[in-house]
Amino acid sequence: MNDTLKYYEDNAEKLIGSTAGVDFSRIQNSFLQLLPPHPEILDFGCGSGRDTKYFLQKGCHVTSTDGSEKICQAASSCTGIKVKQMLFQELEETNVFDGIWACASILHVSKTELYLVLRKMCDALKSGGIIYTSFKYGEFEGNRNGRYFTDFTEISFQEYIRDISEFSIEEIWITGDVRPGRGDEKWLNLILRKMDIHCQSMENT
Repeated sequence: MNDTLKYYEDNAEKLIGSTAGVDFSRIQNSFLQLLPPHPEILDFGCGSGRDTKYFLQKGCHVTSTDGSEKICQAASSCTGIKVKQMLFQELEETNVFDGIWACASILHVSKTELYLVLRKMCDALKSGGIIYTSFKYGEFEGNRNGRYFTDFTEISFQEYIRDISEFSIEEIWITGDVRPGRGDEKWLNLILRKMDIHCQSMENT
């Protein structure tokens, strides 16, 4: 078990308590507006299950995953569905999801591995599918308070994914942390869309 997973196993109750009650509906609803009715959603690193529960209440079909066994158990209790324990690198689905919700989750993957994870996320999406993801804002990469973080700015993220030609950055914006007392911490929020490369090339000819 790596240090980040151990941190989540050791601190599951505390971390769930700090995030489960946070109102994230503005971004959740913005994400849902980009998806078809009753979409197939992957909650990729679901944490407390807060977002899975919200999406289920909105009539979505949700597949929920997390790397921590304790967090999977807690999220299963919260949502009423089985949460699958898996690492981000183990995603193998192809052309399944209308949307992937990766809220403050894949930021724990190193830059050397994140490219593969993003490619797997792209493969798992249907054409035109949407990803919401978020990273701490900055240029830091490494261990911070017991967990591994990969931070990005608008420019560094655009440079990082420039070789994944299927991805179009639909929206990029910065917010403060929504947890009480942490508003000074900045987050980079992203909406990515999987483009149909064949159709895109035909349009450019």
